[in-house]
Amino acid sequence: MSAAPRPRRRLRRRLMLAFSGFALLVAVLYGFYVVLFVYLVEDEMFKGLLEQEAKVQLHHHASEGGWARPALPGMSVHETAASLPEGLGARLVEEAWRREFAGDQGRHYHLRRLEPTDAWLVAEVSQQLVVRPMRGGILQWLGWSSLGVLGVALLLGAWLARRMTAPLSRLSDVVAGASPTHLPTGFAESLPDDEVGALARTLQGLLVRIEAFVDREREFTRDASHELRTPLAVIRSACERMQARADLDPALHLQLGHMNQSVLQLEHTISALLMLAREQHLQEPAESITLLPLIERVIVDQTGLLGDRPVHLALDVAGDAKACLPPTALRVILSNLIGNAFAHTLQGEVSITVEAGWLQITNPGAGIDADALQPFSKGAASSGYGLGLSIVHRLCERHQIDLRFNPDRTRTMVSIRLDPAARTCT
Repeated sequence: MSAAPRPRRRLRRRLMLAFSGFALLVAVLYGFYVVLFVYLVEDEMFKGLLEQEAKVQLHHHASEGGWARPALPGMSVHETAASLPEGLGARLVEEAWRREFAGDQGRHYHLRRLEPTDAWLVAEVSQQLVVRPMRGGILQWLGWSSLGVLGVALLLGAWLARRMTAPLSRLSDVVAGASPTHLPTGFAESLPDDEVGALARTLQGLLVRIEAFVDREREFTRDASHELRTPLAVIRSACERMQARADLDPALHLQLGHMNQSVLQLEHTISALLMLAREQHLQEPAESITLLPLIERVIVDQTGLLGDRPVHLALDVAGDAKACLPPTALRVILSNLIGNAFAHTLQGEVSITVEAGWLQITNPGAGIDADALQPFSKGAASSGYGLGLSIVHRLCERHQIDLRFNPDRTRTMVSIRLDPAARTCT
């Protein structure tokens, strides 16, 4: 089996991105609040100066009946909003809530109404602005600071991510190198006593149980191969010797033939099941196999399934026709497919042909659907256990053999590709 590809270290990258993203967000928020703070401080300063001057002007107006000359430069008193400079009165009508306006040629105004009169106190503060001339420098300083913080965050995030994911990476490498025949042990002790260590200890316990299960399955297949095949070989040999007797009753001879056929079918079933249970059969190489002798042998072995039914067999396979497939798997597949065709044909013709690189087995019937490929799915005419087509399907998947079922409901056709382009024969 090919080695599994190394996983991309996405967790480490995500930790780095999350750490640096959070640091960048904090830096941006910090810069935003710094800029907002200095603007608010400057505005509050102007607001405080206006409040002080407004108190002086209102006191003078109450005692003298007029407005005094403001003490601070850039301040002026206007009797009505219409007399405000640069059309500020019209802008106040549109935005009555505003008390700060930008004027022409870089001028900047702060306003304060002298209630309860209609007069306005105006301060032109363009010469007293502190933040705006420094705004470019402040933003540049904040930008470079944010980049510096981001760089430190990336370095710290990379170090922290590598430190946090190193145990996970080691655990991933250990699991990636495991196989049913080589399960790792003792790897949890080298990992820290944290969540990763707890996961490793749980996984190690699971692998111990899996190893015990694999050992039991390996022993079962080994024992089943011996304990089942040996008595079947004895039974088959006894049947053949008894059939060879000249004084045997014809009816008994027929029964022995059926018994011998059942033993043969059971041997093939055991071979197929053991083949599917053993992972090493995945590596069985394809060989160049002459088809006609193999098919004729399978037909002879499966003829007993026909009984005395009026079934005609049409075999159209050239003597030099070959298949590039694993031989053991092909023998089991042909035995099950030809036996299935014989068992389900009450009368008519069963044809076995080779056409355009495909072996086709056709018999009268209602076709094969997906349910027939499930274990223990059998038709009314079947005397088996409903495992034949399921075994065929699994073997073809296991050995990457192309298998097709004709959806025609008036006949059953199964096709096997004999020479896949990607397969190399030994």
